[in-house]
Amino acid sequence: MPLIHLLPHPDLCPEGRVLDVKRGASLCESLLIANVAIEHACEMVAACSTCHVYVREGGASLAEPDDEEGDQLDHAWGLEAQSRLACCVKLRDTDITVEFPKHTRNHAREH
Repeated sequence: MPLIHLLPHPDLCPEGRVLDVKRGASLCESLLIANVAIEHACEMVAACSTCHVYVREGGASLAEPDDEEGDQLDHAWGLEAQSRLACCVKLRDTDITVEFPKHTRNHAREH
């Protein structure tokens, strides 16, 4: 089973964490199950960019972003080559390291 290494983020995961997840699991759903409150304004249908993350290690093992994900990533704050939408990432056998951006484009976050 792959591991998700979460780098520290002051709001979402101050200490960093390691999550053990099943192969094929959604990154976004796995984060939410682990009580990491990643934003997902479109309810994980790749219609926004609020679940934007950076896959710092292990990204080569993931499926390439499809056109829909690529189109939404164009709207993400701080876009980089390692940017992905957590709702589109399905874990494979390789561990990944994830960093959360400092900002999100969700202007209507509900608490």
